[in-house]
Amino acid sequence: MTTLEIIQRKIYDIPSLNHFLSVHRFFNRKIVFTNGCFDILHLGHIDYLSKAADLGDVLIVGVNTDASTSRLKGKHRPINSQDQRSMLLASLHFVDGVVLFDEDTPQELIKAVRPSILVKGSDYSPETIVGADFVKSYGGKVQTIDFLPGFSTSSIEERIRAGKNNS
Repeated sequence: MTTLEIIQRKIYDIPSLNHFLSVHRFFNRKIVFTNGCFDILHLGHIDYLSKAADLGDVLIVGVNTDASTSRLKGKHRPINSQDQRSMLLASLHFVDGVVLFDEDTPQELIKAVRPSILVKGSDYSPETIVGADFVKSYGGKVQTIDFLPGFSTSSIEERIRAGKNNS
């Protein structure tokens, strides 16, 4: 199997993700879930995702589809397609699975994944995180992670539009 095929195998639909996760649940592995658009993968994303991965044994990343990203971020987004974003995330060694979702929130995906730990950035309070009540209802945990200062897709987009570099 080629490296590209290995990366592609980390991108799941819901039925195949459920099968993948059932194996990990059988071995009592902690499943961590987070989600986002991840439009332009940058150091802030790497920092955030690696910290999320450190919280458990298996990291699943929900990725907004192109349509969902446009609804949330505006008609100028996404910059990279859902297939490109999924492949980039799946290529990270600490990401175990990537799954697309088309809704504006990951509520239904969180119900399907049933993570041990639900993670979002610290720009959210635990009470406002979509799916937090559901995860807590079965004894799961909700955790926030601080973002790496100075890194966001929006700020990168602004610098590109302004013709500024980051040196």
